[in-house]
Amino acid sequence: MTKIEANVPDYLARQALAAAERERVPLDQIVALALSAQLAAWKGSDDIETRARRADLAAFDRVMAKVPNVPPMPGDELPPGYKRDKGPANL
Repeated sequence: MTKIEANVPDYLARQALAAAERERVPLDQIVALALSAQLAAWKGSDDIETRARRADLAAFDRVMAKVPNVPPMPGDELPPGYKRDKGPANL
């Protein structure tokens, strides 16, 4: 194990201590768990970015062109009054 000393805001220290007490585990375990979760989230974000850079939009369009233009199956319909977002994916 490596000892790490860090300055954290008081409110985070209080939340971590409360979580440790609630879960009946050492504060060190809560801090290590939180650090591990955040590092995993950052890695996941990096992985998604890397894969997005490799995307072949022409290949995607070729695959999507094979999807039949048919009504949705029963139960898969959009709810009444649904309005499609005007975001970049729906241009």
